[in-house]
Amino acid sequence: MAKKCEISGTGVMSGNNVSHANNRTRRRFLPNLQVVSLLSEALGKVYKLKICTKTLRSIEHKGGLDAYLMATPDGKLTAEAKKIKKVVADKVSA
Repeated sequence: MAKKCEISGTGVMSGNNVSHANNRTRRRFLPNLQVVSLLSEALGKVYKLKICTKTLRSIEHKGGLDAYLMATPDGKLTAEAKKIKKVVADKVSA
């Protein structure tokens, strides 16, 4: 399974380990991914997603999954998140 957030798309970054002698070796910075169940209040449905903790904090700050998806532009969301956003938008507008 890919090490990528299913909402924001945050993935693996690369960089260097730098020793005291300034030797550089390549390393990977992995996102802090957690499997969480998020409730969509508009749909009354629970989504089980693998998201990074930074995204989880943002979702809680905005007031839930629906509010976060509505407030976030489509360019910053993954394809799966855009599908959920479209379903929520259709339900809210109806």
